[in-house]
Amino acid sequence: MARSRTLSAETLVVAAGRPERRPDAPLSVPITPASTFVAGGELEYGRFGNPTWAAFEDAVGALEGGRAVMYSSGMAAASAALSLVPDGGAVVVARHSYNGTLGLLTEAERRGRISVRAVDVTQPDALVDAAEGAAMVWIESPTNPALEVVDIAEVAAAARTRGALVVVDNTFATPLVQQPLALGADVVVHSATKLLAGHSDALAGVVVVADDATYGVLESYRRMHGAVPGSLEAYLATRGLRTLAVRFERAQANARRLVDALRAHPAVDQVGYPGFGTIVTFEPSGGAAAAHRVATSSRLVVCTTSLGGVESTWERRRRWAGEPESIPEALIRMSVGIEGYDDLWADVEASLAQA
Repeated sequence: MARSRTLSAETLVVAAGRPERRPDAPLSVPITPASTFVAGGELEYGRFGNPTWAAFEDAVGALEGGRAVMYSSGMAAASAALSLVPDGGAVVVARHSYNGTLGLLTEAERRGRISVRAVDVTQPDALVDAAEGAAMVWIESPTNPALEVVDIAEVAAAARTRGALVVVDNTFATPLVQQPLALGADVVVHSATKLLAGHSDALAGVVVVADDATYGVLESYRRMHGAVPGSLEAYLATRGLRTLAVRFERAQANARRLVDALRAHPAVDQVGYPGFGTIVTFEPSGGAAAAHRVATSSRLVVCTTSLGGVESTWERRRRWAGEPESIPEALIRMSVGIEGYDDLWADVEASLAQA
């Protein structure tokens, strides 16, 4: 369903995507583990649809103000969005985007399907200038992991005049902070594995669009490429979504306090935070070796990749070969969770002492 004008996002995460209200009906759409459905309806085969997916799609579609298609992972969702680029088309992307996305674009360029224009979004008008003659502009705001913020409305308006499709990866901000379709974007992508599901127990992705024709293309891509989510994963993602607002509020409050404490700490050189959200970056004094010691000495914060769960996690991003070389060697990306702040800071401070 379309985003309601009468319900807040905090209410929609709880209310959208529920079953029809009738006596003895469940409050939540149950898991439907079916590969085949009886003929005569809209589903018929497990690759074509599932009631458990539909609940998640309805809820996310309501939050983002469009129609959602759920996929088996965030990368599957990104691949589906990239399929909208015609062969030979150019894609503009921030040079500090998620390395999975950059890897996907690089592989498509290597095969000759597209060309890629990576830009520094800290330079004024970089995305707008590069959009000339491009088929797609791919935006993250904030970027991963540099946390650079892009004016989505400005870029979307400029890209539209140049005939480019605008895709926004809204994983970090979530629809609680911004709804890119309302800002002029054509496509919204989420790694639902992250903040939407929020419990580090389900791989999922979702793409949201307002245009029915584009929705049909994306839904067909899922059918034909087999990028279908499992019913259990869809159920877990929907259940996790119900607490997004309270999880995000608590984690963001923790993040803001951590940013202040990190900026005042003598063993920290740089701190990155866009002013909102649950992701913080910082660079301990002493370079990559010090950052490695910090990330691997914590007892509460978990050293691992991914983000957006209820637990706080961190890692030195340059440990991944695909991370852009312009990301500092010592940069730690921290996904702040919902733990008690005093416990969290005590663990961070003790880890910094190792540097």
